[in-house]
Amino acid sequence: MKLLLRLAERIDVLNNRFGQLASWAIILSCAISCANALVRFGFSVSSNAWLEIQWYLFAGAVMLGASLVLRVNEHVRVDIIYGQLPTRGKVCIDLFGLVCFLLPVMALMIYLSFPLFLHQFNTQEMSQNAGGLIRWPAMLLLPLGFAMVFLQGLAEIIKRVGWLLHVHEMNLVYERPLQ
Repeated sequence: MKLLLRLAERIDVLNNRFGQLASWAIILSCAISCANALVRFGFSVSSNAWLEIQWYLFAGAVMLGASLVLRVNEHVRVDIIYGQLPTRGKVCIDLFGLVCFLLPVMALMIYLSFPLFLHQFNTQEMSQNAGGLIRWPAMLLLPLGFAMVFLQGLAEIIKRVGWLLHVHEMNLVYERPLQ
């Protein structure tokens, strides 16, 4: 179990780094959006490439930040029953959701999105907008983001099984501890 917990910790560290990239993508997207508005309304100049880079950065923030949201336990859930349960019940519901829903859906999304990325990479598909960007970097974010959520799902399963087995040697730091 200790080896699996170390693996979970490494996945956490990797997703922290992707979360930092997502944070920078948001900041850059806001800065570019502001600059676009100033240039467009101040000088009547516009560029589709700058508009599309905002879209790419926002896609990066969402797809690369989703796994961090799962890691820090801040994802959306229906709290009607969950909030009333003791910790053991919450952990069991989390395990059920992770194993029965999250992992299969993420595996399906990886399976469906990877061929789309490969097609756009191989054909070097460009945006149809004048001055638009190449599309494969944005499409790469789909399988990459889904894969990171899948990995984080595995890490969360490991941590919760460790908790159920009363493994107290866990050196994992939770942003929001299980309650």
